[in-house]
Amino acid sequence: QVQLVESGGGLVQPGGSLRLSCAASGFTLPNYAMTWYRQAPGKERELVASIGVIGTGTINADSVKGRFTISRDNVRNTMYLQMNNLKPEDTAVYYCKAPLMGWRGQGTQVTVSS
Repeated sequence: QVQLVESGGGLVQPGGSLRLSCAASGFTLPNYAMTWYRQAPGKERELVASIGVIGTGTINADSVKGRFTISRDNVRNTMYLQMNNLKPEDTAVYYCKAPLMGWRGQGTQVTVSS
């Protein structure tokens, strides 16, 4: 059974950092292109970052370039999103997804507030 489980979200002050994890089971994560999306209340879903089969990561959202990094651990079958210098506008539910397969996790809430 395919499963994606996000974790690592929480409440953090502006300027703080979080590392989100996306643990995959039921399939070999490195064999698929993977993405991080986020959705904030009242806003459209936004593609944040993606990582291809060969492991090359791309930050897709201009607003997070220079602050976020996408990576994966092939042994742990897990993808990560390192988020630094967080801003209130980064507040959202963050999801990991295998876009070509339509597999998606349940999301993890990130709240940036003082």
